[in-house]
Amino acid sequence: MRFFANAQFRFIQARRKAYAFSATLIAVGLLAIGVNFATLGSWVPYGVDFSGGALVQVHFIGVSVDAGDLRSALGGAQAPPITRFGEEDEFVIRAPLEEGVSLDDIAAGIEAQLTAAFGGESFEIVRTELVGAKVGGELQRKAILAVLFSFVITLIYLAIRFELRFGLAAVIATIHDILITLGFMALMRLDFDLPSVAAILTVVGYSLNDTIVVFDRIRENLHKKGARKRDPVELINESINETLPRTILTSGTTLVVLVALLLFGGPVIRDFTMVLILGVGIGTYSSVFVASPALLEIQRRWGLGELREKKAKPEPASV
Repeated sequence: MRFFANAQFRFIQARRKAYAFSATLIAVGLLAIGVNFATLGSWVPYGVDFSGGALVQVHFIGVSVDAGDLRSALGGAQAPPITRFGEEDEFVIRAPLEEGVSLDDIAAGIEAQLTAAFGGESFEIVRTELVGAKVGGELQRKAILAVLFSFVITLIYLAIRFELRFGLAAVIATIHDILITLGFMALMRLDFDLPSVAAILTVVGYSLNDTIVVFDRIRENLHKKGARKRDPVELINESINETLPRTILTSGTTLVVLVALLLFGGPVIRDFTMVLILGVGIGTYSSVFVASPALLEIQRRWGLGELREKKAKPEPASV
């Protein structure tokens, strides 16, 4: 069974509508970022990883406690991030710092909540540490450098593997995806932490992978006999339609898993999953409606590469 096996959609002809749609999404995201700067002082609320906070490691003794039980004891949906650390009965609680509240006050508050829920003899506080804002700033810089590094490596790889125009088009589409993803995070005011960086880098990888599949088919069709005489718009449309079954099935199965995680994964990975769901959708959309039209525009405006046939090797002369 192959979906869209004989599809003949005219994707490139709809590129101006796609440009308007993308511009609207980006504008809404930028507006949300501006509003957040005015009201919060930053484009999104920063998690403990970036803003600094208290780390409290708890070891439970003689009782079976999971992260859900611990989260319920610390306020349910309002509980700070909790992760398992080391053994099954050890957890790390990342609590944000508040003005006028010391590290000892935070640890004492967590200890009081755990005592009320599980009893004072069922756990011990192994360690408490303070993560300063300076460490958070260093993590922010490294996160930005990680994204920029992925752009540079992608451009170099595609320029070598394909042509420079393919690399430029892929980077344009990836920047488009990141802007929309960041705008969505600002609009929803999702906490920005290290899992958020992982989600953004995953979106970058997924978008690039989908774009490269389409570009590889475009390159194959460019090298076919008679490609130089064909309309580039029709050639690109044909290439997108040929890869459409793979694109739909890959995105569809990925989204099914992500939706299941969103519904049943709990609040710990909710924000992470929401970003991935948006990223997969936008990455699929951009590979068709942004990357491919960008490739066409680069070719027409700057001529970086030519539509050319793949020359056959000359046959040896016969005597």
